[in-house]
Amino acid sequence: MSDESIDFTDPERVGFETRAVRAGQPHSPTTGAVVTPISLATTFAQAEVGVTRGYEYSRTGNPTRAAYETCLASLEGARHGLAFASGMAAEDAVLRALLPGDHILLGNDAYGGTFRIISKVFAPMGVEWTAVDLTDPDQVKEHWRPRTRLVWMETPTNPLLTVVDIEAVAAAAHGQGGLCVVDNTFATPYLQQPLSLGADIVVHSTTKYVGGHSDVVGGFVATSDADLAERLAFVQNSVGAVPSPFDCYLSLRGLKTLALRMDRHCENAAAVVELLVSHPAVSEVLYPGLESHPGHDVALRQMSGFGGMVSFRLRGGRAAALDLVTRTELFTLAESLGAVESLIEHPAAMTHASAAGSPLEVPDDLVRLSVGVETAADLVADLGQALDSI
Repeated sequence: MSDESIDFTDPERVGFETRAVRAGQPHSPTTGAVVTPISLATTFAQAEVGVTRGYEYSRTGNPTRAAYETCLASLEGARHGLAFASGMAAEDAVLRALLPGDHILLGNDAYGGTFRIISKVFAPMGVEWTAVDLTDPDQVKEHWRPRTRLVWMETPTNPLLTVVDIEAVAAAAHGQGGLCVVDNTFATPYLQQPLSLGADIVVHSTTKYVGGHSDVVGGFVATSDADLAERLAFVQNSVGAVPSPFDCYLSLRGLKTLALRMDRHCENAAAVVELLVSHPAVSEVLYPGLESHPGHDVALRQMSGFGGMVSFRLRGGRAAALDLVTRTELFTLAESLGAVESLIEHPAAMTHASAAGSPLEVPDDLVRLSVGVETAADLVADLGQALDSI
């Protein structure tokens, strides 16, 4: 059977790992190349006015970007996927559907950059917002206003790893006539499928697990709603915050090993958590894989694994947290997450500094880990010696 007869985007016919390797990536009909070419062309020849081979200008569409968009949309179980130059550009494209006076319900444990763009960019233009505890779906109805348009959630959240019931919150939003947007960056489509649980839009910072190697910045929006997709494509083309062909190539390459990497991230995170829960310097471990986690049962129901992100609080407070993040040797003190190398950070002073003094402020004794794919015993030893020394 030739590969032309197989629809590699169809989740009913082929599995996740196969789609990650083949969806949107046919072998070159000219050379037989098995890797999607990087098409650097900015413009494309037309046989006559308006008669193209599918592409006319690279901001509007590019073959490498199309392959990447097709592949990641397939992995999310979406009919439409759009790539952006960063995760924040992807979020911006979604938020541009709002008008002055419109209202957002935002999870009270959102990424600092999401809080910043809503509160500092869109709020001055008249968009209103309320931070609510989305672990209680009744909060959606309680805080809904006549001009509330959407609920914006993350699950697991950044950095407190709160788990939100996607199906319940989506149903609550739909019951009020609104939309449900899910940031799936932490879980990735390998561990969680928000659209299948009722979400209308999924967003990603593909800089993180999708790219997976700390060498490409990107964002993505997936949806199965044709009208939403048309609006998002219009914004994508009009604003022009699109990734370069090379960035698309790197992200597409990252997708090929996403499943393998996520399995190792999950395994290593579990080993690190085992150390943390027993260490006297640690007051609390935030990880959905723990039975003591308030969202554990929901995570079991809507995720196939608990991910590679771990947060924990220190008995010594802020001083101990700031001391600890400088004492690891294998865990690198740096922002970002989701790549092959392990990272450690102090969210209150780094990634979530923009949320200081707001309802989304994070505890200053909190440390966040992005657990990489190194040897688990080495990671445990490094973190152990750092904790022992504070």
